[in-house]
Amino acid sequence: MDFSVLNEALASKSFNKIADICDNLMLQVAAEGVPFRDEWPFAIHLLGQIYIDDNNSARFLWKSIPPAIKESQLEVVAAWKIGQKLWTRDYAGVYEAIRGFDWTQQTQVLVAAFSELYTKRMFELLQSAYSTISIQDAAQFLGMSEEDASNYVLGQGWTVDPTSRMITVTKQAIVKEQKLDPGKLQRLTEYVFHLEH
Repeated sequence: MDFSVLNEALASKSFNKIADICDNLMLQVAAEGVPFRDEWPFAIHLLGQIYIDDNNSARFLWKSIPPAIKESQLEVVAAWKIGQKLWTRDYAGVYEAIRGFDWTQQTQVLVAAFSELYTKRMFELLQSAYSTISIQDAAQFLGMSEEDASNYVLGQGWTVDPTSRMITVTKQAIVKEQKLDPGKLQRLTEYVFHLEH
């Protein structure tokens, strides 16, 4: 089976394409009637779905994996453990699932990229949902120690009060693009003016 397209995506760190590549390859080999289950990279496929935040597809992929593979490939089970934690919104558990397995070299890069992306998502969630949050809670959401979480949010422009152990969230200004430039508005005004007179 030719996984060169998948390997190229992994090598170029195009992680957002992995799920689609795996889905298309799976459809292609299934249409040809080629038995593929034993050599299929289920862990990478699951992690690809998880990376693009497609938990439904990851769940259905998990259900389609034969029990023999689930028993023999521990990395597949470890990848699904991340999916389970995401499904139940166990934010701290996601980080535990990531750190709780010794990933192979091929999946380690993808897992590290997902961990970084997930931390950014959690930071954005905190930024949109909180005005103040305890250091302990922020550390849990960001999957870091309290000291690392404090340093991370300080680097993002938030303020930390060490006496109350609270973080004040700094909302970023929302930049709205003006959809209509003045020249277009002027032409529209002239057009309406000519229609009325």
